[in-house]
Amino acid sequence: MAAEKKLILTLFIAAFISLIVFISSIRVSSSSYKPYANVRRGRGHPPAFAYYISGTRGDAERIFRLLLAVYHPRNRYLLHIGTEGDGDERRKLSVMVRSVPAVRAFGNVDVIGKPDATTFMGASNVAAVLRAAAVLLKVDGEWDWFVTLSAGDYPLLTQDGLSHAFSFISRDSNFIDHTSDLGWKEGQRILPIVVDPGIYLARRAQIFRATEKRPLPNAFKVFTGSPWVILSRSFLEYCVFAWDNLPRTLLMYVNNVVLAQEVYFHTVICNTPEFKNTTINADLRYMVWDNPPKMEPLFLNKSNYNQMVQSGAAFARQFAKNDPVLDMVDSKILKRSGNRPALGAWCTARQGWFVDPCSQWDDVSVLSPGNRGKKFEESLKNLVDDSGSETNQCK
Repeated sequence: MAAEKKLILTLFIAAFISLIVFISSIRVSSSSYKPYANVRRGRGHPPAFAYYISGTRGDAERIFRLLLAVYHPRNRYLLHIGTEGDGDERRKLSVMVRSVPAVRAFGNVDVIGKPDATTFMGASNVAAVLRAAAVLLKVDGEWDWFVTLSAGDYPLLTQDGLSHAFSFISRDSNFIDHTSDLGWKEGQRILPIVVDPGIYLARRAQIFRATEKRPLPNAFKVFTGSPWVILSRSFLEYCVFAWDNLPRTLLMYVNNVVLAQEVYFHTVICNTPEFKNTTINADLRYMVWDNPPKMEPLFLNKSNYNQMVQSGAAFARQFAKNDPVLDMVDSKILKRSGNRPALGAWCTARQGWFVDPCSQWDDVSVLSPGNRGKKFEESLKNLVDDSGSETNQCK
């Protein structure tokens, strides 16, 4: 009996050691791989995106899930949890990010350690986005488009599909929903004078309003639109480095505007001759609004799935944390599960219960857009073809 127990124990130890060796071999094969020479960017190669993903206290898991949903080795990512979150949450997010083999190997994801204090309706949001753009330009200036996402967003196609579709358009294109028809916003958001405490206080606070209003400017024309944008690197370089004074002047102007993120980039681009003809009047987001619309779109759920995936949008918002519809997107579109990135042509490991197919990789410039990517390509081409119409121009 004792001999049998000893034999069973020996077999168990041998099996355990074999399992450890197997797992170690997987880890070594991914982390020791030298991918950097294979990440080729620029003209003649698929476009790359710089993602700025922001959230607030309690959003670490949502940001991580969104990162996995939009992850690709060719891209660059900057993650931001505002001052409402604490250092422990940012460290937790960093640990989760580092748990992904591809992220460790490619080193293309950063978490902001010193967060920005932002006010929902204030100009501090614009300052945070400009800071993110400056950081992404500094750490990696070879990306083509800058994408802003929040923790409540989610993609509707893979990065292979997105990159494939964007390969057919000018890399100077800017997707920014805009209009000079201010309507009710003129009296309620543009003319009122507000102060954003997020500019000078370390903690988040609400804006406060002055008693008087100011007239519309005549030195430039004010435009407004969706705060969610996909902007070209060349335009972001202009906004950050500002070789003329317009971006700085407008930054000072929108400092006292309600919801400055709906005004700043729109007004800069439409008042700059070099860039005003690069606009495509769309934000590539699927959203459902109340009637009349409120400050934020409605939360999406399973009842929105079919219309959402047929919309031709690249992203959708907003979603509650871990809403079941996100599992549907993961399963049917992104082909991902758990703490694994969305499947792409770059993933070469054999898929299994205990093996992440993206823990090993090959040429990251190879794309497999799939049917959704090709459908999105058609939608994007239609938008570009319509970009010369009256509704798409900065007028």
